This record gives sequence, C-alpha cells and structure tokens, in this order.
Amino acid sequence: MVQKPGDPADPAAPAAPANPANAATPAAPAAPPGEGEKLEVPTQTIEELAFYAPDYKCLTVLAIILFLPLGLLALYFSHQTLNANKNSDWEEAYNNSGRTGWLAVFAILIGLGIIYYYALFA
Repeated sequence: MVQKPGDPADPAAPAAPANPANAATPAAPAAPPGEGEKLEVPTQTIEELAFYAPDYKCLTVLAIILFLPLGLLALYFSHQTLNANKNSDWEEAYNNSGRTGWLAVFAILIGLGIIYYYALFA
C-alpha cells in the first residue's frame, strides 16, 4: 500500500498547526522602507548657531498677503536661507537673507500703495 503525502499515517507529514484560527490572520506589516533609517542631521555648535542669518518668516507671510508676486519670491529666498543655515553655509545664508528682506519690504510697500490708491482714488 502506497501512502500519499499529508496522510495521517505518513511519518514524514508535517505537523498540523496548533491553532488554525490564527493561521488566517495576516502577518504584521513590515515597516515602510526608510522608516527605520535615521537621516543624518548636521550637528552645529552653539557658536555656529549664533551665526544664523534671519529668514524673515513673518515679514514674508505679510508680503505674500499684500503683494503675491514679490511675496512668493521672498518665500523662496527665505526657504533658501533656512537650508543654508542648516548646512552651515553662512555666506549663502546671509545673501539669501538680504534678498528676502528687501523683497518682503518692497512687496509690503507695493501692496500698501495699491490699497491706498484704491482707498483714496477709487
């Protein structure tokens, strides 16, 4: 008599699972790729943090509200300033900070000028 695989009398047959109800539950999902890895953050000393160039975030938001075209340019340079500060690229940070300040101020002045013009002459 020939025994078939999986036959209870077959000594080479694998053992049945202890709890078949748990066999139907899916396995826990693996962590997404890159979640377990930590990004390398540049560490900066206290002396380096003192060199941070201002990024004029509040001034930039006001510039966006009053005059969008120059305000968006100021937002771009504000973001570049923030990135340069994080990378300890002080020369680039101060250049972008100056651009941000000037663009934000010009945007605010133009926006206020437009408001005054419509308030007085329209």
